Amino acid sequence: MPWSSSRKYLSLLRINNAILSQYTREELFRALAIEIKKLFPYDRCSIHLYDRKSNSLSYFATAEGIKPDGITCESSRPLPKGSVARMVIESRKPVIIRDLSRFDQLTTVESMWKEGLRSTLAFPLIIRDKILGSLHFSFKECPQNLDELCEFIEALSVQITIAIDNMLSYDKLRVINEKLEKEKRYVLERLDRLNLKFYYNSGVMVDLMRDVDLVADTDTSVLISGETGTGKDHIARYIHNLSWRKDHLFVKVNCAALVPTLIESELFGHAKGSFTGASNRRIGRFEMADGGTAFLDEIGDLPVQSQAKLLQVLEDKTFERVGESTPISVNFRVIAATNQDLPRKIRDRTFRRDLYYRVNTVHLNIPPLRDRMGDIPLLVRCFTTNFSERLQKPETRYSSAAIEALCQYPWPGNVRELENLVERIMINRAGHLITEGDIQRLLQPLEPAEKEYGGGFLTKDEMEKKHIEDALTKCGWIVGGKHGAASLLGIPRSTLQYRMKKLGIEAKQIRTSRSPATRESMGYGLR
Repeated sequence: MPWSSSRKYLSLLRINNAILSQYTREELFRALAIEIKKLFPYDRCSIHLYDRKSNSLSYFATAEGIKPDGITCESSRPLPKGSVARMVIESRKPVIIRDLSRFDQLTTVESMWKEGLRSTLAFPLIIRDKILGSLHFSFKECPQNLDELCEFIEALSVQITIAIDNMLSYDKLRVINEKLEKEKRYVLERLDRLNLKFYYNSGVMVDLMRDVDLVADTDTSVLISGETGTGKDHIARYIHNLSWRKDHLFVKVNCAALVPTLIESELFGHAKGSFTGASNRRIGRFEMADGGTAFLDEIGDLPVQSQAKLLQVLEDKTFERVGESTPISVNFRVIAATNQDLPRKIRDRTFRRDLYYRVNTVHLNIPPLRDRMGDIPLLVRCFTTNFSERLQKPETRYSSAAIEALCQYPWPGNVRELENLVERIMINRAGHLITEGDIQRLLQPLEPAEKEYGGGFLTKDEMEKKHIEDALTKCGWIVGGKHGAASLLGIPRSTLQYRMKKLGIEAKQIRTSRSPATRESMGYGLR
């Protein structure tokens, strides 16, 4: 029957409708084989997929009809030399063999000949200048209307190529989604385990956690403040786990660690080729947090120029990837944390006032460990049990005097410092009884720093004042002369006297290298 234009069109339309509703390789291939057999008889139909990287072949699905020995659909093998598929893939053109006996030098012809196949047609499957593989039809007798049939199959191969490309893309996306889902479950389970280890006993923490419970199941933005090591990260995760967003990701953004030139890329993502080094498209932190919680840790360290863009995202819940102009809508909760005095930074014009009010709907201040000494015995006991299980060592025991010594220590590093101390003790003294003397020896290196800094950091003027006082003390409070503090500091005496006056160093303590009578006669007085 001749292949008229209308018949060809209707046949292609019928095949297209048959394959549109298929979701697996086998279903798609089976639908193709059935519809094609209605149009012309064949004895074997197969689709070979080609992997350019490994230069190998594999079946798209189980071959229909006679199955000669050769490659199987369960595995792939190198593209054989002299095969019909190789000829098609290398030439990117159809290969028409009317009589296989004339091509007995081809390695794949022998197996087809043994099965009674006498002719074969092979067509390349090409899309976007990329060859996916080849489409094959084999016959026991060469079709009479071969030229018309080849013309039809060539048009058919275009539809089949599109269908296969869509199917392969779907398979890749399915694998990626399954992998991401597994990673998501792993992260969520791991965070759940981490959040179970949050201990408190003091009244001030009971009050704080009552406020946490009230705000957790809302979408209100929260600002968590507190010194380093107090557990701001733990509180943020705890809030997320109690909220209705707990089945989505908790995405932490360490604002202090972001490189200024790459902040937008980290937060918003970027398109491929948007800047030097952007070899792939990247999903930003905010897009990852969609449906979940974005935790902006150390938000006080975010550069001022980036604060405006962050504020816009928090207000509009939309942003654009770097190098793209399509807006992306997101829906996440914001929890921010800082160990800095943000109102002071606002006065210093290093933090935006409007951003502060955006993230500070509810303010939770975590007290330092020195203000909740009642938590220390509980923390020590729980940390010891945790490290005993992790290290597979017997638990360390503490005397009452040792616990009292721990409670008297000011803990500048807060809970993190205490946890590190317990871990160090578990590593070195597992199963032993820890005494007060052991605690004093372990904490001794930290005490001078605590006395010097008073639990915080010295300001620039305080550091300069202490430096000058140390120099004066070493020189017996002699200001000028060869053995005076000015010479030791490497500055003129007049400069030193000016700095001492400005810093409030008591003049009555100061001496020069001369005798008192000489100083009075020369008019130095008590300068």
